[in-house]
Amino acid sequence: MQRTVSMVSRMGLRLQALPLSLGRPLSCAQDVLRRTPLYDFHLAHGGKMVAFAGWSLPVQYRDSHVDSHLHTRQHCSLFDVSHMLQTKIFGSDRVKMMESLVVGDIAELKPNQGTLSLFTNEAGGILDDLIVTNTSEGHLYVVSNAGCREKDLTLMQISVPAAEAVRLATALLENPEVKLAGLAARDSLRLEAGLCLYGNDIDEHTTPVEGSLSWTLGKRRRAAMDFPGASVIVPQLKSKVQRRRVGLTCEGAPVRAHSPILSTEGTVIGTVTSGCPSPCLKKNVAMGYVPYEHSRPGTLLLVEVRRKQQVAVVSKMPFVPTSYYTLK
Repeated sequence: MQRTVSMVSRMGLRLQALPLSLGRPLSCAQDVLRRTPLYDFHLAHGGKMVAFAGWSLPVQYRDSHVDSHLHTRQHCSLFDVSHMLQTKIFGSDRVKMMESLVVGDIAELKPNQGTLSLFTNEAGGILDDLIVTNTSEGHLYVVSNAGCREKDLTLMQISVPAAEAVRLATALLENPEVKLAGLAARDSLRLEAGLCLYGNDIDEHTTPVEGSLSWTLGKRRRAAMDFPGASVIVPQLKSKVQRRRVGLTCEGAPVRAHSPILSTEGTVIGTVTSGCPSPCLKKNVAMGYVPYEHSRPGTLLLVEVRRKQQVAVVSKMPFVPTSYYTLK
């Protein structure tokens, strides 16, 4: 951590967090929960508020979770992510500084192009996943997880000023194809896309290779081995790690986090980290960790749900093909 702070000072970099409001507590019993700038806006639109990563956020609105999920696939949805850390990094050495922290090839990003990347520690573990965008305005725009706020703040040394967002949200909703969507739809959508939830599917004891995130490692970065944990992570690319994150599909009752994964002989070999019914596929999807020899797509396994075993199939991810919008 100290090397990062000293590097920021030496390079003359300027880091600026985008506006973020901390607001008032919901109640005496929930005084640790923070409110985004859209808190009252959510209530006015029928948002059902729940606690998430220390914040009060809408899990869904007046329509059902499935309706919201499918609307996102077919049209457009507005998610409140203002609880997340949003950071602008300025300075001539901003790319060099960012590449000292993450595994991705930030230097190859074109103007207004972004990438998913990972903060890693010296042991190769994942500290957080984040989106880094190389803007056309001369700075890097970084979005990282609210749940990892303190770790990320230590890495990047930023402050968080207040924000205003209602006017923008109102303007976006004037388009008839745009609807509000909550945490429930966001979670099922990211699961269909095979994306990780930090703290569930990946953590600082999981390497990118174990987490099936090798694609986030830039080719140039692999060769240079100049990112935290490279001495652990790069050799794993050429070997068989003991465990891997895999996708699972199954019929029957929904598979949830912490459900045991078993071999067809009935031996417990792993654990589910995330799972839900897929509104698009009309069947259950899940992710979890299993030994390397059980990670091949098509492998039959068992999952235990409510003390009953049901068949699960190791499946390729994403479960539903992605169609990400690219700004050109």
